[in-house]
Amino acid sequence: MATYKKKYKAEGKKEENQVDESEFETAGVLNTLDETASKSEQWIEKNNKPLFFALIAVVVIFLGYLGYHKYVVQPNELEASNELAFPRKYFDEAATAGSGIDSLLTLGLEGADGKYGFLDIADSFSGTDAGNLANYYAGVSYLQMKKYDKAIEFLSKFNSDDEMLGPVSIGAIGDAFADINQLDDALDYYEKAANKKDNDFTSPLYLFKAGQTAMELKDFGKAETLFTKIKENYSNSDQGRDIEKYIAAAKYAN
Repeated sequence: MATYKKKYKAEGKKEENQVDESEFETAGVLNTLDETASKSEQWIEKNNKPLFFALIAVVVIFLGYLGYHKYVVQPNELEASNELAFPRKYFDEAATAGSGIDSLLTLGLEGADGKYGFLDIADSFSGTDAGNLANYYAGVSYLQMKKYDKAIEFLSKFNSDDEMLGPVSIGAIGDAFADINQLDDALDYYEKAANKKDNDFTSPLYLFKAGQTAMELKDFGKAETLFTKIKENYSNSDQGRDIEKYIAAAKYAN
């Protein structure tokens, strides 16, 4: 029995030691946390002025951006949009005029009566949507006037993700290259125009132009591939109705 009691007391002491160690570890963790918090507080106290000025700087930048957008960007956009109305009138008239087209297009490009033309708007409002659009109108105007280098220059400055205008502007560059007989470049831009947006109007139109250009380059395999895409994906389009004969022409030309 004495042995049993001695063993029991030994185990009890062991459990007491374990409890003490656990409490010690917990206290150590708490002390560490206290020290960390204390150091953080000291660091914040030491750097409170730089932190405050950094916060002020962020607020100033944010408010400056809002102010710039409201008082500079928006009024600039509105002014540019208003200016665009004048040359567009001549551009639209040229589209339906039976004669004197070049003079109307020139008025649209250069302006008149103290009003801006497309060239002025593209230059003076280059960061606005209207300024971007002025590049498109200028490029198409030059294309109609057969000034192909200028057409390519201004159309290349224009950028749009619009469903129609994006592909048409790229396709117009292809037209300009085709008219100066740079067919490799024309083919490249027609393919870019066809792939810019997938729709039933511009995609088959520029695939067809690309196919015809490939035929002129005697790249009949490519032409067949392009015409076949129209058959498979745009059979109900204007180009798709008679596409079989173009596929056959490309196939038998090989």
